[in-house]
Amino acid sequence: MKVKVISRNPDEYLRETKDSIHVLPRNIDPALHPFEGPREYVRALNATKLERVFAKPFVANLDGHKDGISCLTKHPTKLATIISGAYDGEVKLWSLTSQSCIQTIQAHDGHVRDVCFLPDGSRFLSVGIDSTIKTWSASCLESCDADAPSSIVPLSTIISKSVISSISHQRKSNIFATCGDQCQLWEHERNEPIRAFSWNVDSLHHVAFNPIDKHILASCASDRSIILYDTRATGPIRKVVMSLRSNQVSWNPMEAFVFTAANEDFNLYSYDVRKLSSPLFVHKDMTSAVTSVDYSPTGKEFVAGGYDKSLRLYNAHQGHSRDIYHTKRMQHVTHTVWSLDNKYVISASDEMNLRVWKAHASENLGYMNTKQRQAVHYTEALKAKYASHPQVRRIARHRQVPRHIYNAANEHRSMRNKVTRKEANKRKHSKPGTVPYVAERTKAVVKEME
Repeated sequence: MKVKVISRNPDEYLRETKDSIHVLPRNIDPALHPFEGPREYVRALNATKLERVFAKPFVANLDGHKDGISCLTKHPTKLATIISGAYDGEVKLWSLTSQSCIQTIQAHDGHVRDVCFLPDGSRFLSVGIDSTIKTWSASCLESCDADAPSSIVPLSTIISKSVISSISHQRKSNIFATCGDQCQLWEHERNEPIRAFSWNVDSLHHVAFNPIDKHILASCASDRSIILYDTRATGPIRKVVMSLRSNQVSWNPMEAFVFTAANEDFNLYSYDVRKLSSPLFVHKDMTSAVTSVDYSPTGKEFVAGGYDKSLRLYNAHQGHSRDIYHTKRMQHVTHTVWSLDNKYVISASDEMNLRVWKAHASENLGYMNTKQRQAVHYTEALKAKYASHPQVRRIARHRQVPRHIYNAANEHRSMRNKVTRKEANKRKHSKPGTVPYVAERTKAVVKEME
């Protein structure tokens, strides 16, 4: 007698542990799931709505400065340590973990122009309006008593012959650069610059070393130009002149040839050093002069702050911001940095406060188990898949902004529309070819010089 029995392999339906997910049989044939698309669309719409519901980017406020904050820098090896300088000459060392000030020193007479860490993070440099370059021990500041800052003295002091506006340290080397009436290279063992670069400009107000190609640095000049230098050359190698002045430059930490400039014309411009005649991208949406820019450690995003009292986060390859951060009390943003763990953004403003924000407004900063992480990845994939659908895009882009930003954005939009209409009318009533089309990327570039 033949008997047919059902034979099953327990490995196909039993869990190995109680923490594992249940193995469910599923046929992925699309003919058996005709409503898969509508279901995913509803899930993407709900995920986008929940993202806006839980979007609470503000983390902490760090107060303690007695005057406006002029500069800000992050520690190269410690995630929770930053240093800020103020207009009254004070330099403060902060701990983001305890959200408190570790140490305060009276570093300069007059306001602090810039600060930067050495590559190993053991010391940092500060420059002020008193034309001095001072070296401080970061480890000594962390160990000293916070109530007795008078006992802290700089390790070394260099008196410059000219006013210094900015400072930047070369990666994996003992060379640093300063700028003022010219760009100068220094060594820690010398009291005089080892090299000076000049290109017939009145003054330079910002300098930044390339974090990948350590021999390249860029500076912003008062003649509306961005100048590139090579420490192996005898002089500047190239510069691009723009229609308005650039306030700050930030290099992409993953692409050695790309940098982004914060400009006075309310835009940011990403350049390729191999072709400065036309920027790669024009990043819009700011409603006032942009004062600061800093890249994320991944090189895919950057944060910008300006005189419209807000922060904007941009995708490095998109022309419009993905998010805007603002508070009622925050005034002009003077400096911004992106933390090395890609989780936080820190802003400094001239009403004497530092603010810590999430890099992603709705991100859960606590611990997540495997199932929660898988759910987050699934919802992110759904939002990316249906990002172009009208309802999803409308909800994802909507922001409540202050009235002055809303009115300024409307005013700028009407001005751009007026210029577009005027050019179209001139082109319509002129001889063909007499009114050329000018690309948006090249409007702000005056000329490139070598």
